[in-house]
Amino acid sequence: MIITDTHTHLYSEEFDQDRNEMIQRAIDAGVSRFFIPAIDSSSTDSMYELEKNYPENVFLMMGLHPTYVKDNYLQELLHVECELEKRKFYAIGEIGIDLYWDKTHLEEQQIAFRSQIRLAKKYNLPIVIHCREAFDEIFQILEDEKSDELFGIFHCFTGTYEQALKAISYNMKLGIGGVVTFKNGKIDQFLHQIDLQHIVVETDSPYLAPIPHRGKRNESSYLVAVAEKLAEIYNLSVEEIAEITTANSKAVFGI
Repeated sequence: MIITDTHTHLYSEEFDQDRNEMIQRAIDAGVSRFFIPAIDSSSTDSMYELEKNYPENVFLMMGLHPTYVKDNYLQELLHVECELEKRKFYAIGEIGIDLYWDKTHLEEQQIAFRSQIRLAKKYNLPIVIHCREAFDEIFQILEDEKSDELFGIFHCFTGTYEQALKAISYNMKLGIGGVVTFKNGKIDQFLHQIDLQHIVVETDSPYLAPIPHRGKRNESSYLVAVAEKLAEIYNLSVEEIAEITTANSKAVFGI
């Protein structure tokens, strides 16, 4: 069984004390493909180190996270462009709009999101979208930029059924993680209406640990709990969930 964690921050300082052991736990549990989103230029060296240590398991993205869009965002976007010119990445991410923490840089977030979508089209790469309290703003830009070349993942999807269908209409898979196991997560109430071909799984570790680990540090081995919940929702085996969602991840990332 191979499960693909399509979104995990393995370079997070929360893993500094036991990173290798944590990754081995995941591999032992069947979670052996890790897709690593960028945050800003400060995460680049750590990502490269991860890739060097786990070349068969770790696949990198490049991008500027919306909550890191500050006054220096043009310099950060230049860093993204420069790295894309140097080497191969598997996605542009994570990118998007976040209005939960701070609305003061909304315009800059919109510019950065649109700019990075165009980079994805240029390099024929998927995008991985971060959206928090910004569905309308995200959808407006996706509507403006929609094309056959635009595709990717709506990471950590927590929207409504209608928003799920709208995301899918823009060639996006839905990234499903620990929230699907929460009693108040709500997405478990309609997910059975979404064809499994539109679903990939993720942890967003070290954040959003699934039940029974909720409130603790999340890690990639816990993705098994997400797969188990999806198996319950779709009335399939965990092995079938792993096979289908990993195939979906291959369709997005090309590996």
